[in-house]
Amino acid sequence: MSAHVTTRLSLLLRIRDSANAEAWTRFVQIYAPVIHRFGIRRGLQDADAADLTQDVLRAVSHSIEKFEYDPETGKFRCWLLTIARYTLCRMHQLRSRQPTASGDSAVQKILEASPAHDPDLISWDNEYTRRTFELAAEHVRSQVEEVTWLAFSKTAIEQQDPARVADELGIKVGTVYVSKSRVLARLQKAVSEIERI
Repeated sequence: MSAHVTTRLSLLLRIRDSANAEAWTRFVQIYAPVIHRFGIRRGLQDADAADLTQDVLRAVSHSIEKFEYDPETGKFRCWLLTIARYTLCRMHQLRSRQPTASGDSAVQKILEASPAHDPDLISWDNEYTRRTFELAAEHVRSQVEEVTWLAFSKTAIEQQDPARVADELGIKVGTVYVSKSRVLARLQKAVSEIERI
């Protein structure tokens, strides 16, 4: 079993203990923004998307004990997306009552029936990738000097010419390339650490 799967399973096992605040904080830090943006993309107002997020997280906390990770059936994120979809449907159906969500075997059947080219799943995975990059970038930026971050950001993200960036920042072109390389390496490591969950 790879370290990626082992660590992910580790977090899933740790959140089964509702008293494990550290595991839940980490879980929420990664997945709450993904769920919230899913709701916004589906037409919810910010407050309704926040409600959706809370309902999905509540459903996960109630059903995580029953969740069995099986890479043959699908990823954990697919299971979570299925809960989010189900919760969103329930919100629309039961506007006047408090929505409920489920992570039981009926949801697992929906997951198994989901096509691999599902646009929601593609968007969901893109949001997850975006969120992991945001978390990694926050972490790495706090560890490097501002000029190093700016050299990376302007060349790698904004696609500016390295010579122009060097001029603007008052550093050598070689320093721009070294900064970019070092930040990229740190970002890859940070993303890898986040994705182990």
